[in-house]
Amino acid sequence: MQEKVKKLIEKPLEKINVKVDEVVYEKEGSIYFLRVVIDKEPFVDVDTCVSATEIINPILDKIEDEFDDSYVLDVCSMEKEGK
Repeated sequence: MQEKVKKLIEKPLEKINVKVDEVVYEKEGSIYFLRVVIDKEPFVDVDTCVSATEIINPILDKIEDEFDDSYVLDVCSMEKEGK
């Protein structure tokens, strides 16, 4: 599922110069998270995460039946080592 989501969102996010580093679907406690880790030069800020979320949500709405459980979409950046 993660690879399918990544392929669906990569091109639309490239239009706003955002790169998808990773897509992870995991359970934390009793809640499932679909975590999309993004990157952008020079950095990812809150506005970047909001813009990416606005692009990703309608795409995920089209494939929501493929998820077995409800989930929380988490669009974030991950600080890279060495920065």
